[in-house]
Amino acid sequence: MCTFTQLYFQKMNKQQLIHQIKSKKSFLCIGLDVDLEKIPSHLLKLEDPIFEFNKQIIDATHDLTIAYKPNTAFYEAYGIKGWNSLVKTINYINKNYPDIFTIADAKRGDIGNTSTRYAKAFFEDMNFDSVTVAPYMGSDSVEPFLAFADKFTILLTLTSNKGGLDFQILKDENGVTLYEKVLQQSKTWKNSDQLMYVVGATRPEYFKKIRNIVPNSFLLVPGIGAQGGSLQEVCKYGLNKEIGLLINSSRGIIYASPDKDFAAISREKALELQKEMTTILLENKI
Repeated sequence: MCTFTQLYFQKMNKQQLIHQIKSKKSFLCIGLDVDLEKIPSHLLKLEDPIFEFNKQIIDATHDLTIAYKPNTAFYEAYGIKGWNSLVKTINYINKNYPDIFTIADAKRGDIGNTSTRYAKAFFEDMNFDSVTVAPYMGSDSVEPFLAFADKFTILLTLTSNKGGLDFQILKDENGVTLYEKVLQQSKTWKNSDQLMYVVGATRPEYFKKIRNIVPNSFLLVPGIGAQGGSLQEVCKYGLNKEIGLLINSSRGIIYASPDKDFAAISREKALELQKEMTTILLENKI
């Protein structure tokens, strides 16, 4: 039975992440958003189909990707069994592929003491390298995450969903949008050098403004593939001298096949993106 004791410890600083990107010629992040209604049916006969699905995807793609990003909601939905599958998944990555950057896509954010507990859960207990955090409650809800050395906080900034435009691009009396305020204000927080930012691939026209505010930060970019985002457009405005991008693809890779060959087909889809990224890096002399 899976326990909540983390046995394998790793740290990944920014330079190590950049080294991995250059070594693999890839800045791909694979989202492990596991839905039991979508995974191959033969796995459902196993004791832990979620973990087995993840394990096969990871084993098939680890050399093509820089990061894995489990969305915690897809595990929490199955109660303690789902949470145990998440713990087994992160332990498996940390033990077998310590060069992989791990992202807990949890979208947490609460008053300081609560945020500290969230941070301890993901950074200490499960030993994720990073966690996504909502900035709406301000500095004292984010800085507890930033207090953990060699861990990264990925701030929701400009998201790819339709409703993201309800608030994120609203302007104040000076014409400054809310997402720009989030970026600017976050730079004043303690340990802000440990911040990354979520920026949706479906908003490529905003990347130039974002890079003017945070030229050196990493951006986690969902929305490539199934959501219609363009890798070329994102890289045109989002790439910096240190790459600075983690491009996420979830459904387009992990659900590429409903059959027993699902892991091999997932690798083919990941390889397509990795080759495109290799070309982009060569074109930009990175």
